[in-house]
Order: sequence, then structure tokens, then C-alpha cells
Amino acid sequence: MIESRATEPGHDLHDLRRRVLSLDGRGYKAYKSLQDSAFTTGVHRVSVRHVQGDPFADPSRLASDVSAEDAGLPPASFRGRVARRAAADFLHRRMAAALRDGSTGIGSGRGGRLHTPAPAAQVLARTAVLVSRNGSVELRFRVGLPARGRRIMGPAAARLLFDTLPSALARILPLDAQAAETLAEHVRVVEDSVALRDALAAHDLVAFVPDGAILPRRSGVDDAPLPGTAAVPFASPASLRVRLEAPHAGSITGMGLRRGVSLIVGGGYHGKSTLLRALELGVYDHAPGDGRERAVTVQGAVKIRAEDRRAVAATDISNFIGELPSRQDTSAFSTLDASGSTSQAAAIAEALEAGATALLIDEDTSATNFMIRDDRMRALVAADAEPITPYIDRARQLFDDEGVSSILVVGGSGDYFDVADTVIAMRDYVPSEVTAAAHGIAASSPRVATPAPPWHAVRPHMADVGRRGWIAGARVRVPAVARVLFGRHELDLTAIEQLVDRSQTRALALALQWLARDRGQARGLLMETVRRLVEEVETRGLDVLQPHPTGELAEFRALDLVAAFHRIRPEPSSYGAPREN
Repeated sequence: MIESRATEPGHDLHDLRRRVLSLDGRGYKAYKSLQDSAFTTGVHRVSVRHVQGDPFADPSRLASDVSAEDAGLPPASFRGRVARRAAADFLHRRMAAALRDGSTGIGSGRGGRLHTPAPAAQVLARTAVLVSRNGSVELRFRVGLPARGRRIMGPAAARLLFDTLPSALARILPLDAQAAETLAEHVRVVEDSVALRDALAAHDLVAFVPDGAILPRRSGVDDAPLPGTAAVPFASPASLRVRLEAPHAGSITGMGLRRGVSLIVGGGYHGKSTLLRALELGVYDHAPGDGRERAVTVQGAVKIRAEDRRAVAATDISNFIGELPSRQDTSAFSTLDASGSTSQAAAIAEALEAGATALLIDEDTSATNFMIRDDRMRALVAADAEPITPYIDRARQLFDDEGVSSILVVGGSGDYFDVADTVIAMRDYVPSEVTAAAHGIAASSPRVATPAPPWHAVRPHMADVGRRGWIAGARVRVPAVARVLFGRHELDLTAIEQLVDRSQTRALALALQWLARDRGQARGLLMETVRRLVEEVETRGLDVLQPHPTGELAEFRALDLVAAFHRIRPEPSSYGAPREN
């Protein structure tokens, strides 16, 4: 039995246990008498911060504080912001496992449940575990207080709080010598990843994939690395191999993807999209064992796709879509029902306004007429009858004039050879550089290109919270990474493919509410309002987004916040824009 003692004034542990036992059979709201109580178990001082009012409501919020002396973290794990983020991630994973193993179903609703959101493979700043500058630790989690119907189960609650929970917490902290070394390695891997990403610009790279990385995943719904010999370790083509320095691993070789226009080609099922997915997620650090630990991409990389039927509000898509037959102004284009081409044009314009420095595009999830217009179609349909300037006519211009790189998975359009700086062919998950061959093919059968109009700066959005203000006070639920419910309204984030964690999505949803409440900025520029929010979060932490601290938020990029903002469907009564045909 782990020794526990009450720390609430006037109560020893036996008094607190008797209090819980005395609630047996009473109505569920009697549990509220436990709010703000606390007890100590081992090195953990556990406090009850909020008690649920119903067995079917969100479980009660508890926290454990552990002093620096008792936590015993290696000093290198809390000296620096990156180290603290990595240490918190390591402890969060331990906590998720310990609480899951100790959790049982008791009685009605969520009774007996010990819970913290299980983190994804990416190492994000989260609110579940906070590591301070001096090495003290705060753990946040939920406990489902048990009931039969809506009547308290006193003995079960006492066992859960004073036996089961302490046993779970003891598995998290303090660390034994082996766990402390595993933590130290966790920190070293994350610090290496950050250093490699920081080194990209100096080497004129947009991404780096280390030799030996395991990129294939178990399945489309399981992000764990493909096990065993089925997983082909990544091996850089010699012509693209670079050597970067990491603070702990030292010299690391791998494929350096240069800034510019890059193509990933190859047959179906040979690893094109797998490589692109690794590049998408290279904006994040990864936990040891993921296989993509030191695969990194510039922070400004954004995955772009077509998104039929999305709403678009006052977005400047005129660089890609000229005058429409409806005479609608494409420099401030609005619709409740976008086509594939207009949705993809809008996504690019929104990303560029938000500061994107690289666009990642897969032919399979793009609108064909947005990506390419071949010579035969140009011959049949006159240029003055086609409002779309396809991406192939803008990719080179985007980099040369705007410094925005493109990385494209292309399986069916060799016309892109004309504009590519680098062409990588994937076969059996092994990359090779085929740039010279691609350029030779392009030279032997040149395409007839129509000169694109000059690129012009994207017209910025106003914050325009008036049309989205209805989300400000709505109850937020996040049933999936790509799905948010604001009351009865659903926000579909499927097209924001770089979101990886429900806690990240929840934080995004709360950030959207923050933007909606900031009505004084309704006449200001959207990006000014977003930057102010980002500064608040960087200064005060993610807790600034919520009225009461929870362990259920994770960091997000401003790029993804802007993308989510643009996907809030305004109320039709306040919109007035015609549907697109």
C-alpha cells in the first residue's frame, strides 16, 4: 500500500477517506464537497480542482504537483524550453499508460475512469504535463467518480482515489535510473530534431530525411512505424545526400531537399505519398521509436488539397482564377459551395497570406483542371475561354518571385518536368534522383506554355468576426482530430492534414473562440489579430485559451489556425454570396 496522507487543514487521510465513504448513497452532487481538497501520496500532492456534477459529464479534474527534489529529473531535461517540452512529453506518455492501465469501469457513465489524452507520435507542447524551469512537475488528469445511477458509490470512490490512483501516479514519478536515462535520450532526440530544422535555411534546404529513417506506417489509421523487414529504411540518393550536424547525434547524413520546385514521381504504391506525408509532418518533432525522429521540414510548409463544397469568404484567388462567367470578383471571392479548383486556389491564397514558405501538393487529392492544362486541351479550348491559370504555370513563378517552394507528388503529368528543379523517383520505397532524365524528356517534347500573368500580392482578409461571432460562447466538443462541434454547428477540418492530435484541435477551437470574442478587432486585419493571439499563447501558455486549466490542449501553428478560421461556415442568413456553379 502506498502511503497517503491528507493535506487539507483539519483532516488526516482517515478523515478524508471517511468523508468519501459517508457520501455513499447520496445524490451525485454531494461529491462537490470534495472540491479543493487535497492529499499527499508518495511524492505526489494531489488536488481536486473541479468535481463533475453528473456521472455522465466530463470526469472530475485533478492535478498532482511534484517538487523538483522529489521528481529527480536530470538537470539537462529542464534547462531550456525545448528540453522542458521534450521532458513533459516523455512524462505525459508515462502518465497516459499508467492511467490507462489503472482505469476501470465502475457503475454509471464514466465512473472509475482515470484519463489523460494519449499523445500522438509528435512531440508537442501540451498542458497535460508542465515541467518548470527548476524541475518541478505538474500532472493534470481526470477521474470519473463512480455512481450507481446518480447515487454515489462511496466505497468504490475511496478505493479509486486512495488506492488505485496512488498506484498509477507512483508509476509516473519518481523516475528510477533506467527511466531517467530514457528521459534524457528522449530530450536529446528532440533537441537534435530542432537543431536540424534550424539548420535547413543555412543549407538552402526545405526538408531533410535522414538515412535509416522508417517512413512507412502500419496502416492509414495506425501511425506507428511498419514493423520488421517490411519497413524499408530510407536511403538518400547519393546526388542529394547532405551532412548536417546535430548537438547529440553528431554528423547525420540524409536526403536534403533543396528550395525550389521538387517533384516526387513513381508508380502506384511505391512510396510517393509516404514520403510526402513524412515531409508534411516534418514540421513537428517526433518521439523516439517513431522512425521519423530526425526527418524535418521548414515550419512554413503547408499541405494543400482540393476541398469540394467548402465555404470561401472574400478570398483573393485571382492569381489562379480570372474573370468568371458570373462576373464575380475573384479578388474577393465568396461562395458557400466551392469547386475543386476554386477551393484549392483559396487554400493556397490563405496559406500564403498566413506566411507559408512551402506548398506540399499530392496530385491524387488535387483538382485536375487546377493542376494542369495539356496542349490538346489548350488547342481545343481557347485561352480567353478558360479562367483558370493552372498551378504548373505558377509553380516556377511562386519560387522565383515569392520564394515559396513547391513539393509535388506527380504520377500522371510529365508536363511538370519543365518547371522542376529536382525530380525524385520512388521505387519500392527507395528514392533516386532522375532530374537530368526528366529534363531530357522535357527538352525532347517541349510543351506549349501560355505565359502566366504577373503574380500580385494576395489581398489580405479582414478579421470579420461578425460573421463568425456565433461560435464565441458555444460549447466545444472535439470527437475527432478533424472534427469540432460548436454547439450544433460542425467544423470540418479534414483538409488541414497536418493536424495530428485531438488536443491540438481542441486548442485550435478555443483559439477560434478567442478570435470571435475579440470583437474590437473586427475591422482589423485577420493576421494582426492572429499574431496578437499567438503572442498571448507564447507569453502566458495555452492556459490563456481556457477559463480553467485542463490537461487537454496542445500547441498548434498559426498557419493551421488561419486555415481553420477560413473553414468556419458562416450562417447563410449573414452571408448573401451566391453558390458557385
